Amino acid sequence: MLFIEYPKCSTCKKAKKWLEDKGVAFDDRHIVEQNPTKEELREWIKRSGLDIKRFFNTSGMKYRDLGLKDKLADMEEEDKLALLSSDGMLVKRPLAVGENVVLVGFKEKEWEEALL
Repeated sequence: MLFIEYPKCSTCKKAKKWLEDKGVAFDDRHIVEQNPTKEELREWIKRSGLDIKRFFNTSGMKYRDLGLKDKLADMEEEDKLALLSSDGMLVKRPLAVGENVVLVGFKEKEWEEALL
């Protein structure tokens, strides 16, 4: 499984500890140093069954600074993908990407049902 995180993020730290405590094997990836590509995001969104909006870090400063709350509704999907792939700080984290699962954000119950 691929675990995509921002190491300073407290939720990411909690999710990483949870994975380690449960013995779930994963490869770690720093979301800013190696931001997900447009192609990766397109595939993960499709596989997750979630709306693309769920992949935006709506509580992040970058999201607020760019005024995306008001702009996203009028943007085409390709433009949203381009934006997400341009800056890791815009992407909701952590992301857990496995063979049969894509998890966005950390909700312990959701992760437990999907991974254990």
